[in-house]
Amino acid sequence: MTAPEGRGIGNAAGTGDTFRILHVSTGNVCRSPITERLTRHALAGRLGGPSGMLVESAGTWGHEGAPMEAHAETVLADFGADAAGFTGRELLDEHVIRADLVLTATRDHRAQVISMGHSAGLRTFTLKEFTRLVRAIDPATLPDPDGADGVVERARALVRAAAALRGWLLAPNVEADEVYDPYGAPLTFFRSVGDEIHQALDPVLTALTGIPSRPGRPLP
Repeated sequence: MTAPEGRGIGNAAGTGDTFRILHVSTGNVCRSPITERLTRHALAGRLGGPSGMLVESAGTWGHEGAPMEAHAETVLADFGADAAGFTGRELLDEHVIRADLVLTATRDHRAQVISMGHSAGLRTFTLKEFTRLVRAIDPATLPDPDGADGVVERARALVRAAAALRGWLLAPNVEADEVYDPYGAPLTFFRSVGDEIHQALDPVLTALTGIPSRPGRPLP
């Protein structure tokens, strides 16, 4: 599903045959690892093999080299996703430069990514904001994922369409685009955050791949 970690390093966003999704939270030990690994798991399940999609995560105050929180690992296990081998990263300029789509946990994270420059504004959204925008996009207007350019070009077109809608489709309230930090909270709260992330990811992954999730099953 994902390319080897080194593939495409040095490519600017929107170039090459790889589409990079970067998930961003604060410490990169709870929300963004959950989102990263759920995305990887779902893409592998829906696409079944290499697709040019590479999924990463980092934190604005990332705990460099730290393991994922134990409760986050449990949440991933609930969905059948793999937490193995994860280590936290601090968000760097190079991560933003390479990313074709940046999905953040909160509006503050989005603002921090955009403030780094690198023309990130048109490809950086909160996860829930992107979900809301994606729901409004007619999938028939996107490239066929089975066509010559495959899922990568479909994903790039989806980001462009979402960016064009942003000023027209506003959040119903200031909390609507936030995924709150479960760090230090009990497992029950981690699980509620995991469910929240799962529900937000599902329409995004359907739009990216053109393949809906299977009814009655968690991601993929």
